[in-house]
Amino acid sequence: MEKTIGLLTRDFRLFHDLVKALKRRDLAFVSLSFDDPIPTTVGAVITTHDEMNDIDFENKVACTDVGMAIAASLRILKGKDRFDELIVGIDPGARPGIAVVGDGIVLETRGAASPEDVAPVMREIVASYPANHIGLKIGHGDPTNRNRIINSLSTQNYEIEIVDEKGTTHRSDSPDQEAAIGIASMRGHPAKRKYTITPSPGEIKDLQNRSRIQSKGKITISKSLAGQVAEGNITLEEALKRQENNQS
Repeated sequence: MEKTIGLLTRDFRLFHDLVKALKRRDLAFVSLSFDDPIPTTVGAVITTHDEMNDIDFENKVACTDVGMAIAASLRILKGKDRFDELIVGIDPGARPGIAVVGDGIVLETRGAASPEDVAPVMREIVASYPANHIGLKIGHGDPTNRNRIINSLSTQNYEIEIVDEKGTTHRSDSPDQEAAIGIASMRGHPAKRKYTITPSPGEIKDLQNRSRIQSKGKITISKSLAGQVAEGNITLEEALKRQENNQS
């Protein structure tokens, strides 16, 4: 039976932050009580530094940073202090799916808020999972968002491969993350350090449609503004404000 993470702390704020982070990453956990024994299904316990001595359990993690504490717990569950190879698979999109695979073991999956948000997420992943070699694989679909992701990573020294992601998307509650797992396991070809971003006419039209929906039919952003949104230079909300100002 695969063991899980246990949360044991009287610090309500920390407990809330841990629960939120674990749910966001779709990681299993159990809430524990100081009055009850720790179940045999628990493999690592996250607590505070001050409460460490109150817990009679071998695998304890004192939380000073939520992300790092979760990563340390996952390493305990997998029996790894350091990985030989860490592969991060990315399913490109407006909200990319990310899968972290260490030595062939899926450690976690998560989503990024935008293509540019992949860069800080990668920095957190690298800091959380020590490895001798780190590789990044990204699906070839959605060229605009794919290239935005690669460009956002251009200042970081990752080996990036572009992978044919055909057949990686499945029907599930988190298809982007599932696709990212498949992408991480496939071979690809080396990516360039920087790409020109050229949104398609269909992407421009889709963003104009989204602007009408978001503004409840009041505003349609221009093709120029839609292009800036597609390239990641401005958000749709910023484009709507600019269009509104131009019309007033």
